[in-house]
Amino acid sequence: MANLLEYVGTLHIFLGPYRGNPISIYLRRAEAGCQIAPRVYPWNEVVGVGATPNKAAADFEDKWKARGIAQDMYDGPHWEGGIKPERPAPPKPAAPPKPATPAADAAAVSATPAPPTSSDPSSSSSS
Repeated sequence: MANLLEYVGTLHIFLGPYRGNPISIYLRRAEAGCQIAPRVYPWNEVVGVGATPNKAAADFEDKWKARGIAQDMYDGPHWEGGIKPERPAPPKPAAPPKPATPAADAAAVSATPAPPTSSDPSSSSSS
């Protein structure tokens, strides 16, 4: 029963000025995750994989766009059953370096050794 296919949406391919029949997109749930793909050759080679149906839908859309079909040659995919493609969050930008506080600067200055003074009588020269 876990291998039954679930209808989740459609995809239309345009052949010149004609709109083809809709291609059905199906979901297969497994313990390892979810797979979304059409079942019509040659489009069945595009398979979206993800931990949830929404992540699998986003993966399917990315792979479909990478297939090389022009944007004006297809319409969709149109998702049904509450599926909304869920893309991973973009990486957060690097945090800017924190400015040094005046108290930390004063502590750093006091920790540095003072330059040597010439109080040694042997090093001073008299004329």
